[in-house]
Amino acid sequence: MCLAARWHRSGGNGFSEGGAGLSLFTVDVSRSPLASVNALAKLLAAMVIAVTLLLSIDVVSAGVALALVLVVLPFARLRVRDIWLRLWPIAASAVLAGGATVLYGRPSGTVYVEWGLLRITDGSISLALAIVLRVMAVAIPSVVLFATTDPTDLADALAQLARLPARFVLGALAGLRLVGLLVSDWRELALARRARGIADHGRIRRFAGQAFALFVLAIRRGSSLATAMEARGFGAPGTRTWARVSRIGPRDFGLIIIGVVIAAASVIAAVIAGTWTLVFNL
Repeated sequence: MCLAARWHRSGGNGFSEGGAGLSLFTVDVSRSPLASVNALAKLLAAMVIAVTLLLSIDVVSAGVALALVLVVLPFARLRVRDIWLRLWPIAASAVLAGGATVLYGRPSGTVYVEWGLLRITDGSISLALAIVLRVMAVAIPSVVLFATTDPTDLADALAQLARLPARFVLGALAGLRLVGLLVSDWRELALARRARGIADHGRIRRFAGQAFALFVLAIRRGSSLATAMEARGFGAPGTRTWARVSRIGPRDFGLIIIGVVIAAASVIAAVIAGTWTLVFNL
């Protein structure tokens, strides 16, 4: 893993610590207290909230969880713009999913609009609102997790503390690094296709061609990376040394407790309100 840290930060295969390739994951966290929190603790806190909300499908639990997440979010000391740039695609998808659920969701209660297959009722509105709130309550902690965590720190924590296999951890680390390059690759492909005069087709045809080119580029880069990592002995059997020791301290446990409190409060509020519904009971 120490070799992985040095290699990924030295520019091997296009990776650089401050380059555009990591823009999806890292932001200016110099003022954020989350920057010094163990990556595994942040992952566990986000997972506790996500798993709890994915098991239920009611408005109260989702609303309480989202409200509590928004209450503690300012303590991360991240710029709203940095969070929103990473959150807006998920927010847009949540709104679209909610709109479709309003029109075609489970009909129950008062019927407000009925036209053919379209039926807007109390049940469909409630289900749509629960979906939108739930997606946002899960997405915000996840975005903050990736925005304040270096992939190498996460890999160190997964290997040392979670005891996951080295090959799996190194593969995940490589995947995170490669995903961080997709945005810059997309821009470079667009400029290259425009320079060659093949970007003047219809919008759908242009998007499909560029997406296919990006897919081929990702496969080639992944294959080259896998070969290079295998040649350097990443995942070889034997005793592994670490450039940095990953530890969990009181602050890390505090963040995990915050995640547990948010999840428990959402469930308790839904049970008290009588709206708690497991997703399997739909």
